Amino acid sequence: MFKIIFLIFFIIFTSFAANITPIPETIDYNLEKALLGKKLFFDTRLSKNNTISCSSCHDLTSGGDDNLIFSVGNEGKVGNINAPTVLNAVFNFRQFWDGRAKNLEEQVLGPIENPIEMAHNFEFLIKELKRTEYLQEFGKIYKDGISKKNIANAIAEFEKTLITPNSRFDEYLKGDKKAITQFEKEGYELFKNKGCISCHHGINIGGNHYNKFGAIVSINSKNLGRYNVTKNEDDKYYFKVPTLRNIELTSPYYHDGRYNDLKNAVSTMSQVQLGRPIKDEEIEKIVAFLKTLTGKLKIIESD
Repeated sequence: MFKIIFLIFFIIFTSFAANITPIPETIDYNLEKALLGKKLFFDTRLSKNNTISCSSCHDLTSGGDDNLIFSVGNEGKVGNINAPTVLNAVFNFRQFWDGRAKNLEEQVLGPIENPIEMAHNFEFLIKELKRTEYLQEFGKIYKDGISKKNIANAIAEFEKTLITPNSRFDEYLKGDKKAITQFEKEGYELFKNKGCISCHHGINIGGNHYNKFGAIVSINSKNLGRYNVTKNEDDKYYFKVPTLRNIELTSPYYHDGRYNDLKNAVSTMSQVQLGRPIKDEEIEKIVAFLKTLTGKLKIIESD
C-alpha cells in the first residue's frame, strides 16, 4: 500500500516537475578520434571469429539496435537481453539495462570480451591490430598507440556523435506548433496526464534513472536487472528506464523483447507501471505522439 501511495504522489509531482528538452543539433567531440572510432565500430576484426562488429547489434540505419529479441553473437550464440539503441546513448546517465557501465567507454569494453557477443580477448586483439593499418592510425592520435583504453575511447567518441536532433516533437518544443498534429498533441497530453512522463522525461525521454519493472502489478521477468550488479534484494527487477527517442524504430520492446507492437507496450506499461486503465483510443494517441520522437541521424564523414 505504501508503494502505491508513494507512486501516486510521485506521478502527481513529476507530472508538474518533469519535462522533455530538445536534443541539441551538435555535440562537442574530437573528430579524429571519432573517425577512428567509426572505423572500429564497423570492423568485424574486433570479434574473435571476424564476423561480428559493434554495428551488428547496433544498426545505425534502423534505430541503432538490431530489431531482434536477443542479439546473435560469436558462433551463433544468442544473448539473454534485448540490445538497447546506441543512438543518443551519450545522454544516458548509465549504460546497459542494469546500469553496470558508468559511461560509453566502460560500455564499449563489455561486448568485445563477452563470450556470447564478440568473444575476443583484448590482449590478443591488440596484438592483431598492431599488425594492421591501425598501428599507424592509432599512433597519429594517441601517444601510447593501440591499447584497451584507447580502443574504448575512440569508439565512445564516435558513439557520442550518434545523436538524432530535429524530431518533429523537438521542433514543436522549439516553437513550431504545426510540427505535430492535433491528434499527436492529444497523445502528448495523455502521456503527461497518465503519468508516463514520471519515468520518461529529460533530453532522452528516459535513460536518466532506474525503475522497477512491474512497479504496481508484478510481471514475469527472468532477468533480475540491477540486482545482478548490486546483489541487493531491493534492486530486483529494477532496470534503467529506456529512452523513447526513435522508439518506433527499435522494436521489439522491453529488456526481454516481449512485444513487437508499440500499442501492446504502451498498454502494458499503463497497467503494470502506473496501475491505470487506458482506452484503445488513448493508446492510439500516445503511440502517435511517440512516433513524433523519431529524429535525424547524420553519420560523420572525413573532410
